[in-house]
Amino acid sequence: MRNSWLIALREWKERLGTRSFLLLSIFGPITILALVYVLFSIEGQSKQHWNVLIVDPAGIMENKIMAHEDKAIDYSFADGYIEIEEFAAAKKYQKFDAMLEVNNKVLSNKTGFVFYREKPSMKMQIRVQYQFERRLEEVLVSQFTKLKLSEFRKIKQPISLSYKNVYDPKDESSDMRGWVGFFYGAMIFVFIFLFGMTILRSVSTEKSNRIVEVLLGSVTPNQLMLGKIIGVGLTAIFQFLIWLIVIGFGLYFMRETLFPNMLEATNLNITQMTAEVQNQTYQEQFFTAKEYNQFVQLIYERINFTTMTVYFVLFFIVGYFFYGALFAAIGATTGSENDGQQFVLPLIFLLIFALYGGYYVLENPEGPLAQLFHYLPFTAPVVVMVKLAQGYAPGHAYEMYLSLLILIISTFLVLNLAGRLYSNGILQFGHRIRLKQIFQWVKKS
Repeated sequence: MRNSWLIALREWKERLGTRSFLLLSIFGPITILALVYVLFSIEGQSKQHWNVLIVDPAGIMENKIMAHEDKAIDYSFADGYIEIEEFAAAKKYQKFDAMLEVNNKVLSNKTGFVFYREKPSMKMQIRVQYQFERRLEEVLVSQFTKLKLSEFRKIKQPISLSYKNVYDPKDESSDMRGWVGFFYGAMIFVFIFLFGMTILRSVSTEKSNRIVEVLLGSVTPNQLMLGKIIGVGLTAIFQFLIWLIVIGFGLYFMRETLFPNMLEATNLNITQMTAEVQNQTYQEQFFTAKEYNQFVQLIYERINFTTMTVYFVLFFIVGYFFYGALFAAIGATTGSENDGQQFVLPLIFLLIFALYGGYYVLENPEGPLAQLFHYLPFTAPVVVMVKLAQGYAPGHAYEMYLSLLILIISTFLVLNLAGRLYSNGILQFGHRIRLKQIFQWVKKS
């Protein structure tokens, strides 16, 4: 093992000063932060018009919602109650983008529901909630209190408005948190691919220039393979730590400077806002700021990044050894560096398949293949990250540890297999890879 660590330190030091390592360490996290900013800014500035049907069978809102017209939303009131399935399928309701359901207990439970056809921007969601809440406040003041509306708003409780897909009212599909998990899983496989290719090129280069013959005079083939995998893996983890620091600082900087909480509803003077809300420019600033705050809430409150990062590192290490051993085996068994580039295609397809598995579970968490992808070693790292971000059901956390156990056992088996191929193929030159020859090398200890 001491020899493996010496090889690992040599590989680690050799790569720390390379131009590719420095460029990826600097521009990688900056690119991610730039994409986050651009995507969020585009979403915050998006224009959207909605036709909303209000279902108020008890007549609580008295067929009124706003004193002034909103250019972004057209409201209509329905006669009587409408089933969700009817609204989703009936031809006469297809012109409406969403249905706002006002139940007869809304004044006491402070809860309403919006069933949409296409998910609106956060700005549109906050706009509808704001207008709905203002109207209910007027009803509460007129029916149950003797306070002025401005006084009531200082002590009132907020209304909870739940948004659901009319075609998926039970919310069986994933939410935004699942996408955070998918990003973590995708990053695992991006690092595995980048540093797996590093292992492949390193093994192929040392084999072609015969340096490996000198190295094998001091260490065994298995020690050399293991040291190379560990050394490149240490480089990957070190680079990830750099990414983590830069991205974490960048998100903090964005929250404090680019998307401040100065327009958070709790910090606003409600009387002043009510007087100025007729001004469309002020209204746009208010809703845009609320959307920014929702993004910050997702990043800093809804996602437990400490837990996610710990399991990211854990699944990355095991997954990296799983795939890294395969990259090393391909590099050792090929007769030339060009052959290695060709035979790496199956591994690339496996990595793409793993990303598909994560996306499938993201969109179909209870789908027929979800359990298979969760425990399959090739797909487990990205799928577990998605499930972890969404949150395991109570009493089902063991599924994550069972998936990790299967991945660890599979990694030891793959390392054993790769070790045999590495030992028997590392000193073979100028040959063409044949399946018969590979099977022979696997059988030889």
